[in-house]
Formats: sequence, structure tokens, C-alpha cells
Amino acid sequence: MNEIVTAQNLTFRYSDDDFLALDNLSCSIKEGELTAVLGHNGSGKSTFAKHINAIFLPTGGKCYVDGIDTFDDDRLFDIRKTAGMVFQNPDNQIVATICEEDVAFGLENMGVEPKEIRKRVDKALEDVGMSDYRLHAPHQLSGGQKQRIAIAGIIAMRPKIIILDEPTAMLDPKGRKEVMDTIIKLNKEFKVTIILITHYMDEAALCDRVIVMDNGKKILDNTPKKVFSDVELLRKTGLDVPQVTELIYELNQEGISLPEDIINEEECAKLLFDYISGHMAENPALKPPDKKARDYSDKKAVEARELSYIYSIGTPFEKKAVDNVSFSINKGEFLAVIGHTGSGKSTLIQHLNGLIRPTFGKVLIDGKDIWENPKEIRKIRFKVGLVFQYPEYQLFEETVYKDIAFGPKNMGLSDEEIKSRVFEAAAFLGLPDNVMEKSPFELSGGQKRRVAIAGVLAMRPDVLILDEPTAGLDPMGRETVFGQIKNYHKETGSTIILVSHSMEDVAKLANRVMVINDSKIFALGSVDEVFKRHRELEAIGLSVPQITKVFDILKARGIDTADNIFTIEDAKKEVLRLVGKGGKENA
Repeated sequence: MNEIVTAQNLTFRYSDDDFLALDNLSCSIKEGELTAVLGHNGSGKSTFAKHINAIFLPTGGKCYVDGIDTFDDDRLFDIRKTAGMVFQNPDNQIVATICEEDVAFGLENMGVEPKEIRKRVDKALEDVGMSDYRLHAPHQLSGGQKQRIAIAGIIAMRPKIIILDEPTAMLDPKGRKEVMDTIIKLNKEFKVTIILITHYMDEAALCDRVIVMDNGKKILDNTPKKVFSDVELLRKTGLDVPQVTELIYELNQEGISLPEDIINEEECAKLLFDYISGHMAENPALKPPDKKARDYSDKKAVEARELSYIYSIGTPFEKKAVDNVSFSINKGEFLAVIGHTGSGKSTLIQHLNGLIRPTFGKVLIDGKDIWENPKEIRKIRFKVGLVFQYPEYQLFEETVYKDIAFGPKNMGLSDEEIKSRVFEAAAFLGLPDNVMEKSPFELSGGQKRRVAIAGVLAMRPDVLILDEPTAGLDPMGRETVFGQIKNYHKETGSTIILVSHSMEDVAKLANRVMVINDSKIFALGSVDEVFKRHRELEAIGLSVPQITKVFDILKARGIDTADNIFTIEDAKKEVLRLVGKGGKENA
């Protein structure tokens, strides 16, 4: 195969005083390859990607795309036609007011015939599961739906290379699978070269090749099996590995010798089945009790009673986004809200602090209808803090200190109390004192995210709502933010409501799970109760943790495993139990 992308000693600085975002990077990508590019936030992944379609030009070295030097101004249109790019945030590339017009935009600029445009737009929308939304306005869509429209716009142009920068960060499990299936189909059937930047290791495992970057350099470049076998190095660079790979690694640490090049559920299940069958203990220890013990009060923090909300009433786009929903959340709970893209999750949670007023029904905080006196709604927002999908969009002040202080200042607190709260919130989120006088816009993506969350924590809300707060963060950043939120929950006893598409995060963090499907509550119960219904969840576009699927396969093959295996730690303990080993932690 011919090389379609070549970087030769590629170097790039954002400014004269800045560090090297790309540091003497040399690599090539062959025509028809499906390549994943991994790395922590700030490693240089996106900077490299933007060189491939000449958004950036090298400050040193060369970048060639299909044989064209990206410095060749006369061939810029040819480069952009050859290499299409889907950005992390769809709002950055959606330009039209109607979805199908946005998908057609690139084709029109290429001079494609109208009949062919119609055909390609229809096919692209079908490929990403958005045909029913062709006449909708993009601003009416959820974040995940917008991303699918952005991807459709690139697919329709049929470039030789498609670069995708975190394209599934805001999608539900079904949406992620549909997009990955589309990517693989484009690659395998139409021989499109795909460069996929992702923080999802299971997506990288589906690729032909994985490049790992750190500090602007390439540190690993091999097949997924070879790359993910180096668990220690990946962890050192702020990354993780697929859950199945991590489980086998952890079992090896416990003295169970197993091949470590495992990257999918079927491989893992077969390996464990063979091992457990040959080493099954005669009398395995009793299964551990349910791990999600109740640890919150009986007092209700939040209630919804027959809550409904209808968008665009009386127009052709009228849509019931929340449909007669009733529930209660107790003080001190950590509740996860899951649902497919467009199910109504974000609309629902925006009712809980009065950002949206119900069409019908009530929201009660501490037993009081929040709209009983509309003039008092501002006070509700001090009690119920909401962190949006892209928290960094909430930043606007000159310094980090002023941004975190904005909420407490509007509460009318004294300067001394404001200062105390600012530094307390910053400490919870792991922000050092030396960033306080910096502009928040000078910080890394992960730090911006933490500043925005700290600004909400500084108001000390009784209820903290987080809508996909770690989307787009690398594994270490995600782990850090969630660890800090977990500590905040433990130390303050606040009620936490987390909207997430990551079933692994839900399993590790939540006491209870609410499942929203088509604007209604589909399920509400403990993590164990909800995830045991994994076949029903999959039928409505959701999933369960990868490790849960492995143990479901083992159970189907006759191994009597526990039903509540949702985390790596659960899985490790269960394998050790089945083979009669106590494990180091129980030694």
C-alpha cells in the first residue's frame, strides 16, 4: 500500500514562547489503513490531525498528504478535498439552519450535481442514523445528534482520508457503535483511510494500528494487541486499556499466568473459561454481598411529579421531551441518569434548578415547588448547581479566582467567606494555588473543566448535577475529575446527579441508576437491579460495562458466576473466588 500521509521531522509551536506541541514527529500512514491515535490531553494528537488537512502548517519539518506538500498554497483545496475532518465539538463545524442542508454544504462547495447531492445526503444521514432529523434545525438536537450530523457532512464528500477527533465523545453506546460500524464500513468496503483520535480504548482495539503520542512525540506504534500489552507504559502516559486487557493484567499480578494480548470480550471470555474450567475450586467461597449498600438518608432532596415538557408547541417541530415523569432522589444519594442520545436526559435535569419551566407538573426541592414563587427561582440555583456538557463554556472571567468566585459573590457573601469557598472548591478539584491569577483560557482542557466545576462547588449546592462532565477528557483526566467528585460527595454528603454515557463510570460511582427512554423513565433502581437487565438496556440503545458482558458469556457457557460483576475489581475477585485463590488484598 502507498503512503497517503507522511510526517517528516514535523515540529509545531503555537507561539514563539510556547512549548513544542509537535516535537520532531516522523510517521506515515498507508492508504486504506484504519489508525487510532491515542494520547493524554495536550499530547499533540489534535495538532497532528490539523496538519493533515492543512489547518496548521509546520514550524519545522514537512507534512505530505497524498503526495502534496501542505505548504503548497495552490493545492490547498485538493488537500481539504482529500482529507476531511470531524471535530470534537460539532458546534464548531455545523453552519446551516437545517440538518440536511448542513450535510449538503461541502458537496455544494465541491460543485457536485444536485441529483448526486440528494443521493449522497440521504445515504450519509442513513449511515449515522439521523434520517428522521433531516428537516430539523441543528440547535434543536442533543450534543450527540449534532455530532452525527457533522460526521454525515464529511462522509457525504467521500474524501480519501477521514480524520475524526473524538467523534463519539458525546454519543450513547448505540450511537458509538453505529458510528464505529460506519467508520469500519467506510474503511473496509470503500477503502477510505481513517485516522481516529479517541479516548475510548475499545474503539482503538477495533483499528488496524495504534499510534500513541506523548509530549508531541510518537512513543508507541503497532497493532492494538502489541500496544495494549504494555499496560504500565500506557498508565504512565495517562492512558488506560480496554477493561478486558486490564482484568487479565490484574490477574497476572495475582499470580495467575495468562496471555496479556487480550483486547475484546470474546477473547477474554474464552481465555477465562478455559482457565476457570481447569482450575475450578471444589467449594468456592461464598459470593460477596451486594456491593452497593444504601448510604443516604430517607429525606427527599429532589422530587418530580408528573413532569412534562414540550418543545416548540404549535409548530411542525413540536416534541415532547419529558413525558409525565415522576421520581424522588434522597439526600446524599449519588444517582446516575443514563439514556440514549435524545432521550430527554439533559432536558429533564435542566428542570431541576429552574433553567426550564415545566409545561405540566412540578419540581420540588426540599419539599417545596420551585415555581411556587418565580421571583425566588434564583435562590434555587444556589441550592441546585448544574455543570453543563462542556463545562469550560461556563468560563468567562479574567482570572481563575474571579471565575470560581462569581457564584459566591452573587450570593452576597463577604469577601472573607468568598475567598474561603474559592480555595476550598479549588482544593476539592485539585487546582493548585498558582493558577488562581491566571486566565482560565490559558489552562489545559482538563484544568478548564475543573475550574468550571469548582465555580459550581463554591456555592456549596445541596444538589450537584453533572451533565457528561468528563466528555473529551483523557482517561487520567476523567479518573481525576471523578475521583475528586467522589471525595466531594463523601466529605459533604451532597446529593449528586450524574448524566453519563459511560456504563463503567456509572458502575463505579452511583448508588442508583435512572434510565430514560423516549422521554419516560424506563427503569429506576440500584446499579445491580438496573444492570441485570442488560438485554433490555441493549434493546433501547444502551449497554453495560465491557467486563459485565464477559461474565454474561461465562454464565451462558455454564460457569456459575455472580450476577453483579460491573467493575475490574468485581471481576478479579470473582475469578479468584472461582479458582479458590484469596487474592493479595485478602492475604
